[in-house]
Amino acid sequence: MEELTRMCISSIERFFEKTNGKTAIVGISGGKDSAVVAALCVKALGKENVIGVLMPNGEQSDIEDAYKICKFLDIKHFELNIKPIFDNYFNSLMTSNIEPSQQAKINVLPRIRMTMLYFVAQSFKGGRVMNTSNASEKLVGYGTLWGDIVGDFSPLGNLYVSEVCAIGDDLCLPAELVHKIPSDGLTGKSDEESLGVTYDDIEMWGRHEKLPYETWHKIFQMHDKNKFKGELVNLPTF
Repeated sequence: MEELTRMCISSIERFFEKTNGKTAIVGISGGKDSAVVAALCVKALGKENVIGVLMPNGEQSDIEDAYKICKFLDIKHFELNIKPIFDNYFNSLMTSNIEPSQQAKINVLPRIRMTMLYFVAQSFKGGRVMNTSNASEKLVGYGTLWGDIVGDFSPLGNLYVSEVCAIGDDLCLPAELVHKIPSDGLTGKSDEESLGVTYDDIEMWGRHEKLPYETWHKIFQMHDKNKFKGELVNLPTF
């Protein structure tokens, strides 16, 4: 894990040098992925060049976890509540004949958040938006196109959830954040409840390890259905 951590840090350094970047902009959710990305950026660039952006939609039950990692890493951070934007978005739709689907309502939130991240990035010298998606999510397309699956660089893009946790432990991040049950913060469900399979299952599928056929086929269907996202969005990673 120490070698893998060093590879991630070096890849961030190279990306910022190549793109003349200076400031890493990280959307901080309170979960393991954003915590690990922020920590890797601190190691690569120094804490003075990392900015955390907290974007609750009204009230967020675990907002303290987001603040906790920002304080732990001692990085500059801002809270930008997106609820007014979200509300105005749908107030505008009320004047049209469009009836948004439930999925459209869910997906607009990460797209608003990504817009906010780029707004912040372009307000700081050499701002670069760090994507926080991991390989397990990418494998099954668990993310919103032009929302949380985009960015300028993807430090975790080749890492399964187990590897993200291991790097978090290697960086001595708070265990309660690194091993927190992941959820999207949108549906009220954990990621694994929404997916219907575990992240361990997904990693085993990706590594071509043996799985019960029903589980294997379910992951295959998700991968096949959503692989177009990866074809449209191919972010640089280590």
